[in-house]
Amino acid sequence: MINIDELIIYRHLDNDDVLRNIVYTMNKTECISCMPDQDFDRSRIYSAIHRLIELAGIYGFKGNLWQNYLTLLLVSNENAFSTACEMRGMDDSPLRRLAIHDFMIFRELFRCDFRELSEFADISIFELLSDYSGAQGGGKAFNKRIRDCICELSERLADSRGIDEFADNVIDFYRRFGVGKLGLHKAFRIDKGENGAAIVPITNIAHVRLDDLVGYESAKKQLTDNTEAFLKGKRANNCLLYGDAGTGKSSSIKAILNKYYEDGLRIIEVYKHQFKDINDIIAQIKNRNYKFILYMDDLSFEDFETEYKYLKAVIEGGLEKKPENVLIYATSNRRHLIKESFSDRDGWSGDVHKTDTVQEKLSLAARFGVTIYFGSPDKKQFQEIVRELARKDDIRLPEEQLLLEANRWELNHGGFSGRTARQFIDYLLGQQ
Repeated sequence: MINIDELIIYRHLDNDDVLRNIVYTMNKTECISCMPDQDFDRSRIYSAIHRLIELAGIYGFKGNLWQNYLTLLLVSNENAFSTACEMRGMDDSPLRRLAIHDFMIFRELFRCDFRELSEFADISIFELLSDYSGAQGGGKAFNKRIRDCICELSERLADSRGIDEFADNVIDFYRRFGVGKLGLHKAFRIDKGENGAAIVPITNIAHVRLDDLVGYESAKKQLTDNTEAFLKGKRANNCLLYGDAGTGKSSSIKAILNKYYEDGLRIIEVYKHQFKDINDIIAQIKNRNYKFILYMDDLSFEDFETEYKYLKAVIEGGLEKKPENVLIYATSNRRHLIKESFSDRDGWSGDVHKTDTVQEKLSLAARFGVTIYFGSPDKKQFQEIVRELARKDDIRLPEEQLLLEANRWELNHGGFSGRTARQFIDYLLGQQ
């Protein structure tokens, strides 16, 4: 008999309806073999099969769906043990020994023989769950790489030769990837629900690399140096990336996310209307072992917009100190973020304390310790970007024709910029 009510660390599991229905069936096989008059609720096993198929579609699982499901429970459950292990691992401790108590129960669950359950329940399709092949394309809940890592962990746990090896495999996964939504995803957005601000994973992230951004070597080095210091626990600054449109500011931040994800970097996208929720979000992430960047794209404010006051307090000025695992990275086409007018400086508006007005509008940008400029390329630099992107995407046109068409394109599509070059190359790819 397996008693999942004896779980200690992993006592509160999401999606545990499948677990309870399968365990119910497993335990009934033993009861009825001893007491044939015992009743058996067949609807519970059909409910479990239905839910396993649904989860396979959501997460893109294949193979042994039961073992994939158990592994999902382990990698998704944020508890005292799993959060202590994330990004650090776990040596022998009372907490590890308590977790091993639970892993012994999970190991029994991994050994569930669907052939016996099929015979007992007289459900021939039950065995299909042991070697399931779902629809092409995988699920949408995880990116493909994390989905594959979960499936690989499932196989390792099933093949573990003892309870210590089972525990080591789980701990190693927590150390490499973390646990729960913050561990298994790179990027997040904020949703406002009935219970306040919620952190929601973004599963479809463009796999941009810093090498894809041609040029801007000094700017990229400033950004990576600051980010690496942050990840190593050294002093680091909030960053403002400013400059001309289409020069790669947002792409650079996406690229550092992809580069440093395995080092524990996570990004939460925040919009202006959500600045009131920042303190709530920080409260949810400040005690985790990841490093978080609050990312604000295309940040700027008009005269009548006052949301920047919330941001100023979060960056520097509020009573509560900003946690050491949180930085703010913003992009903007404006260096000074808040719109100014000549009347602010010359006193045309009738403002008695015009110096105070100017300082108020400059104070937000001053709270970013690192400012990085991204300027539009000149014609020669633009052509170099086009040549490099064409090489990477295997565009086979004579260089003279390539550059001539690129010059024609930029005249009608926003001028010289990395974005214009990328759009031109995408156009050529679409014509192939």
